[in-house]
Amino acid sequence: MQELTPAQVAQRLHLLTELSVSLGNGADTGELLDRILQVAKGMTDADGGTLYRPSEDGKSLCFHISINDSLEIYQGGASGNPIDIAPVPLADANGAPNLASVAAYAANTRQSVNIEDVYETDLFNFSGMRAFDKTFGYHSKSFLTVPMANHEGELVGVLQLINAKDPQTGAIRPFSSTDQRFIEALAAQAAVALTNQQLINQLEQLFESLVNLINICIDEKSPYTGRHCQFVPELTMMLAEAAHQTGDGPLAQFRMSDADRKELWLAGLLHDCGKLVTPVHVVDKATKLETIFDRIHLVDTRFEVLLRDAEIRALRRKCEPGADIVAIDLALAQEQASIREDRDFLRRANVGGEGMSPADQERVREIAARRWVGPDGIERDLLDGDEVANLTVRFGTLTEEERKIINNHIVVTIRMLESLPWPKHLKNVPEYAGGHHERMDGKGYPRGLKAEQMSVQARVMAIADIFEALTAKDRPYKKGKLLSESLRIMGNFALNGHIDPDLFDIFIRRKVYLEFARQNMEPHQVDEIDESLIPGYRP
Repeated sequence: MQELTPAQVAQRLHLLTELSVSLGNGADTGELLDRILQVAKGMTDADGGTLYRPSEDGKSLCFHISINDSLEIYQGGASGNPIDIAPVPLADANGAPNLASVAAYAANTRQSVNIEDVYETDLFNFSGMRAFDKTFGYHSKSFLTVPMANHEGELVGVLQLINAKDPQTGAIRPFSSTDQRFIEALAAQAAVALTNQQLINQLEQLFESLVNLINICIDEKSPYTGRHCQFVPELTMMLAEAAHQTGDGPLAQFRMSDADRKELWLAGLLHDCGKLVTPVHVVDKATKLETIFDRIHLVDTRFEVLLRDAEIRALRRKCEPGADIVAIDLALAQEQASIREDRDFLRRANVGGEGMSPADQERVREIAARRWVGPDGIERDLLDGDEVANLTVRFGTLTEEERKIINNHIVVTIRMLESLPWPKHLKNVPEYAGGHHERMDGKGYPRGLKAEQMSVQARVMAIADIFEALTAKDRPYKKGKLLSESLRIMGNFALNGHIDPDLFDIFIRRKVYLEFARQNMEPHQVDEIDESLIPGYRP
């Protein structure tokens, strides 16, 4: 058998070096496998080759790529042509290792198999190969089968080459021991690269699963924020893509790579992770008196005491000599009617709204001054200071202290995200996620950043966060607003320095709002929009 010349050895070493560089560049797994098989074929002047991968259950070898130059066959891999060959089982019907198939033998024993002429050996079952030869008029002869195993001895694949050719004459020759050593070196190198890529993919999947786990926890903790955690990333990406596609205006230079998109998507998923520490009774506060339960029922009980005390007083007066029964009954009816009216008013006041009038706030204070006798026999005001403070909340259901607790979630979000050792391609996640409550005029929180201090991505997320909150139908304290009303509010925000007017222009001009509305809003919320009436927008 002719030995390799120094030039041929140098060429093979060069191919191995090039492959090492290629494998280290982190290419797509499919591209790596194609490259591995093509280099192996070229290095040994093989006419054909097959690359097998273990099935997901590890019970068989699946044909991943199959190439035959003479027959012009190229299936799987980068070709895009499907492979319709049945997998090779790694065990027989009794569960014993399959040693009849040469590929399964190499996989099970982790040993290379070099056969000079498959028609002159009875070591393996080549009936399938013979049928192939007969069908295609081909003659298989020399075979080299090399297992690919990682550092833990786990099978990554099997590389099989067929019919090595003499470079000068083209005649089929056996694979030399030198061929085998080079292919084994290549297989070992490739196994390391594939294992590294698998580990990277697994780590990325694990990280994304952990992110989803955080959102599951938030969803389970509060069903009212589940929709928000799902839709803000979606709307963020829709607006970011619209900005990416814009070719003119202040954002004409904004562009995103696939890595940038992934970074922004993760930031969207994590933008409210700090809500994990926000008390449930604050996040889910549906009424003004709600804590762990709605305290309006305690207030109702006090009104019942007032009603009964009034009746007891009336009955006692009736027992007095010369009592005017009719007058007493009339006075009782008027007093109880007043009590019930005050009770019904507090029930209405307990429901958060868009704005409580000063007159209604004052009436709460007046009702609070009613006196009642508690179970301890002590007379006191009908409402304590905390109940008055809650029932006089002007907008929504949260007191100033509770709003601070809610707002603190972004501080916790930033602290949580900045504590993680982000890789270089995800280093901006904390900034993107932590900036969605900042304003263009510097009046936002928690850092009071101005527009020039914020990335485009953070400004995009701020718009997505506000728009989703305005249109959300699942908040306990409000109904989802109509699309037209939401856009009117957003337009005013763009004018008063709350959100980025240039991004808002893209939001309207590219119909991002309409695409999101049709996909995620209730049909009755999606009313007709006259864009010329949206504040701050000029069609």
